[in-house]
Amino acid sequence: MKAYILDASALLRYIDDEAGAERVEDILTVCVSGKADLCISAMQWGEVAGNLRKRLGRVEEERILSSILPSESQIIPLTGERAVLAAGIKMDRSLSFADAIALELAMSFKDHVLVTADYGFKDVDDLARIEYLPAK
Repeated sequence: MKAYILDASALLRYIDDEAGAERVEDILTVCVSGKADLCISAMQWGEVAGNLRKRLGRVEEERILSSILPSESQIIPLTGERAVLAAGIKMDRSLSFADAIALELAMSFKDHVLVTADYGFKDVDDLARIEYLPAK
């Protein structure tokens, strides 16, 4: 089954109703219907949490995080093995560690698609399937 991996930029675009929000909403709907899986790495989830807390405060952060992802989605923990693989990607391809975690997750299965608004992934889109949300 196809799986969509959201990075922090994609989820924040959805939360903020910015360019690409409708596409993320479509992906969430497909996930709820059981036609695809949806996941986000714990590292990316933490980036979303930090961004929300900084901009909106703790109460709003908690409210949004408790309701934004459908129950059918998964937050994928960062294992030691995943961390080592991501570190290799980070070093070999000059990505941030958080981005390397998201990319590694997309690389783990050929039917995974990383959904992002971060065009910095253009330099590594030979490694995985990546869907880019529109620029702002």
